[in-house]
Amino acid sequence: MSTAVLIDTKPSNQNATAVETTGEPRVSLAQRAWLSRGLNQPGGKLPLFDESGQRISPRTIRSSIDQGWAEPWFANPTKPDWLVCKLTDLGRAALRRR
Repeated sequence: MSTAVLIDTKPSNQNATAVETTGEPRVSLAQRAWLSRGLNQPGGKLPLFDESGQRISPRTIRSSIDQGWAEPWFANPTKPDWLVCKLTDLGRAALRRR
């Protein structure tokens, strides 16, 4: 885990303030919507389609896998390019953070 220091450089009569961050990646709105749907599913299964019937963006899926929030569950023999994934413990923790 990395730590970054942010310094407020806006002109003011006061001294600059430093804010420390943990460097933890933030869950995007698209990722949060997708990952949260796995919370109530057996085994944390994540959907292939959203509530409107649109396919979940592969970019959302890949970035969630890269962060460790989701992991491939099994290969889909009829649609090998579709990633069937499940929510990880890291993903559950990320959803609890704000």
